Amino acid sequence: MLTAVKVAGKKLFGVFGLDVRKARAGEVPRASMRGALRQLSAVGFRPQTIVDVGVAFQTEELYQEFPESSVLLIEPLAEFEPFLKKICAEHKAQYVLAAAGASSGTATFNVHADQLDGSSLLKEVEGAAVDGIPRQVPVVTIDEVCAEKNAKGPYLVKLDVQGAELLVLSGAQRTLLETEVVILEATLFATMIGGQQLYDLVAKMKEYGFVAYDIFGFLYRPLDNALAQTDMIFVRENGPFRATHIFATPEQRKTMAWKADSRLTGVGQESGSRRLKVNAE
Repeated sequence: MLTAVKVAGKKLFGVFGLDVRKARAGEVPRASMRGALRQLSAVGFRPQTIVDVGVAFQTEELYQEFPESSVLLIEPLAEFEPFLKKICAEHKAQYVLAAAGASSGTATFNVHADQLDGSSLLKEVEGAAVDGIPRQVPVVTIDEVCAEKNAKGPYLVKLDVQGAELLVLSGAQRTLLETEVVILEATLFATMIGGQQLYDLVAKMKEYGFVAYDIFGFLYRPLDNALAQTDMIFVRENGPFRATHIFATPEQRKTMAWKADSRLTGVGQESGSRRLKVNAE
């Protein structure tokens, strides 16, 4: 049965131009970016192009788990350009020094000198004291960059844009048509003015034809130790990742070795005895 499932899976992913291979050896935490990407790879996903928006220093896991993919890097801060050049020297990558948005042009980018990778197109609800220094930067759309660089799908799109995810995705409508996987940062509080929260992302991604597939990377806020942010993977609702909704094969269930809860031992027998006693009376 399991062999049949694997064969069927290979055929299905083949229709989408994907290749099923054995997962690479090495223990990694499943609830991590690398663990999530490795699961995608293990079931056969091979993106032709990775679009990495909000690169900062790098997204090493993406490039390492999919070494055969071409990579498009979109990053607005010149301070990170040496890192972009390094990525291009080590991988099949190209970069654009600009912010991604809904349309091309220029925009004010709030630069956090003390934490550059936390800079954003949006301002924070805590006020001007934590907004950083405003800087004018060029803006491009993902669709424009993919067309200019002659990129090909299937795509994996990863966004780390500090609350501007839906703004950026609105400029990627053509690219999303050829995208199988989208990785987004989701917040559970309205920390950014005009930014979306987790439920906004889920609802909008549903409109785009994508649904939640995986979650990793939990960030708890110092204020009260509440979960403030997590990373989510979305896949096509009717795509190959959701070709089946079963939990496990019969063979896999045999290995689970689930045991009866000891708290329930004898419960059924006692109830039966009581019923027999009542009937006898």
